[in-house]
Amino acid sequence: MNPQNMVDELRAHPSIRGKLDIAVATSALSLSSTAQGKPGDDAAAIPRPEGGWDLLAGEGFMPQFVQDDPWFAGWCGVMVNLSDIAAMGGRASALLDAVWAPDAEAAGPLLAGLRDASSAYGVPIVGGHTNLRSPELGLSVSVTGRASKLISSFDARPGDVLVAAIDHRGAYRPRFDNWCAALDAPHDRLRGDYELLPELAEAGLVVAGKDISQGGIAGTVLMLAECSGCGFDIDLPAIPLPSGAKLSRWLRSFPSFGFLLSVRPEHAEKVCARFQARDISAAAIGHATSTSEIKVVSDGVSAEFWDYAEEPYLSLGKETEVA
Repeated sequence: MNPQNMVDELRAHPSIRGKLDIAVATSALSLSSTAQGKPGDDAAAIPRPEGGWDLLAGEGFMPQFVQDDPWFAGWCGVMVNLSDIAAMGGRASALLDAVWAPDAEAAGPLLAGLRDASSAYGVPIVGGHTNLRSPELGLSVSVTGRASKLISSFDARPGDVLVAAIDHRGAYRPRFDNWCAALDAPHDRLRGDYELLPELAEAGLVVAGKDISQGGIAGTVLMLAECSGCGFDIDLPAIPLPSGAKLSRWLRSFPSFGFLLSVRPEHAEKVCARFQARDISAAAIGHATSTSEIKVVSDGVSAEFWDYAEEPYLSLGKETEVA
């Protein structure tokens, strides 16, 4: 695909445009990136008096997704929260769920998905909220965790290598751009894979990055860039693709295990090797620049995907002040 056609398609896609809603909420709450917990990161990081950080994150789910695939929505309620904690260099400790359903029978698959994922990843659900008199299914899940060293959305800098680490051992779920590589994986492998992120942080090999969210690689790169006050050039031919995936879809896909890491050049090879040792695809797919632009590049042709200086995305970057 021509790079310009690709970025035009991505800019218009709902999974990319949906992140613009974040700025509406943070403005209404008078939050900025300097607020406690540093909004814009994958989880709020609260310093502990004895050292390290408490981590807190939460996710709400699209109603149509919950209606169409309730068991998998429950599984994702656990999975995506654990990814948020790992993306911060942390280890999850407990989960809370909030479930709405017309009755107990309708809630069954949703609750089963939550239970099954909690068991698979070894993180307990310790409470929450239940309403079985709602007109339709709804789900929100929160998580707590801890980190001794942080990976942050605010610490990428020009010259960094952009590393994409994504588990390709999976397939798309029906209807949505969700690439799932977790359901058939051994439970000990799932838990060990999440250990990679805190281990990289504690080794001093990674200080900046994000988990790949519903905005896919493209939207996540944009969020990371704006928070850090840098740009990124994405090398399209360098992006590894799982079997059967098209690049245009892959750039907006949400993977069950996927992280974008902005890595100092001297550490990039070591970081990729850590993931590859666990059969997780990891490759350098671009580099950070001193601009405010995210560009895609292919065979010497480049196209601007977004310039957050002209059109803020999260409005939570280093230089952003919220009125």
